[in-house]
Amino acid sequence: MNLETSLTKALGCRYPIIQTAMGWVATTELVAASVDAGAFGFLAAAVMQPAECDQAIRDIKAKTSAPFGVNLHSFQAGVEQIVDSCIEHKVAALSYGRAPSPKIIEKVKGEGIRCVPTIGAAKHARKAVELGADILVCQGQEGGGHTGETPTWLLLSQVLELDLGVPVVACGGFKDGRGLAAALAYGADGIAMGTRFLLTSDSPTPQQTKEAYLRSVVTNIPVSTKLDGMPQRMIMNERLRSLESSGRIGMLARALASGWRFKQHMGVSMLDLVRSAIAMARDTDMTLGQTIMAANAPMIIQQAMVQGSPQDGVLPSGQVAGLIDDLPSCTELIERIVSEAELSLLNIGATTRGETEHAI
Repeated sequence: MNLETSLTKALGCRYPIIQTAMGWVATTELVAASVDAGAFGFLAAAVMQPAECDQAIRDIKAKTSAPFGVNLHSFQAGVEQIVDSCIEHKVAALSYGRAPSPKIIEKVKGEGIRCVPTIGAAKHARKAVELGADILVCQGQEGGGHTGETPTWLLLSQVLELDLGVPVVACGGFKDGRGLAAALAYGADGIAMGTRFLLTSDSPTPQQTKEAYLRSVVTNIPVSTKLDGMPQRMIMNERLRSLESSGRIGMLARALASGWRFKQHMGVSMLDLVRSAIAMARDTDMTLGQTIMAANAPMIIQQAMVQGSPQDGVLPSGQVAGLIDDLPSCTELIERIVSEAELSLLNIGATTRGETEHAI
């Protein structure tokens, strides 16, 4: 069965599956493996310095000829250089979330790079397309990390009804071919997955952290605002319980400490971080306090995703983690998803034909 959709045509991938850009997880290794398997992968450059991102792009291109994309934040330090690297190396797409930059969008679209924002509310869909989005990733409440309030299927329904003329991708709660078939049957042009790709043998996430994900249950992966002031879905563990019990003073102290570590990691001054926070607060619906706290997330997440201490860090996760119990390679995962999706769609077709014949 042909799984070609407007998404695969726009991005040049074999299958209508996107590997999302998870900080510290969507590195060279995972992106190269996911795109070689036929999906479309995004490099998580939002936690990278420009030189680091440029080298990562070069490394991916050395490993595979398949198209891939880069994810960034419009207000991160060095974003102009990262955009220039994307243009120089002819990456296929750029993804972004909060605070999209019209200037950056215009610049990359002029170079033929597809713009792929993630939205968590239907009210953002039309504006995203007006700003230049070529594809919309609609992440429902079930999704991991920063997330909205609308469940995936309801958000997808709202956005599809707008009929904005661009491919629409369902995100949040997907892990297998039945989910892909359901999304396509519903009217989406593909699916996007983060947690499922994190839990593969190609993911750079330390084994002890992966095991913490595999032990999770659907009902113990809540949404909290105590990490950086924004709703973020994470697996409940000792660190998250501690964050949940902290007051404003504790949150501020943690934000300042994380900001200092993030400054050192990104190689920028504290003044630059403050300026970025002010700019983000000005151009989004985030408060200044939330933007100042934004450095909390990557540095505390890093403890689990890089240092391999899941009990000391937080574990951003979609609720779907509670349904996953294995660590296949990206190739094995995509082959399984495609096979299941084709079978599901054939069954739908057979059922429909049978009902039609019975009616006649």
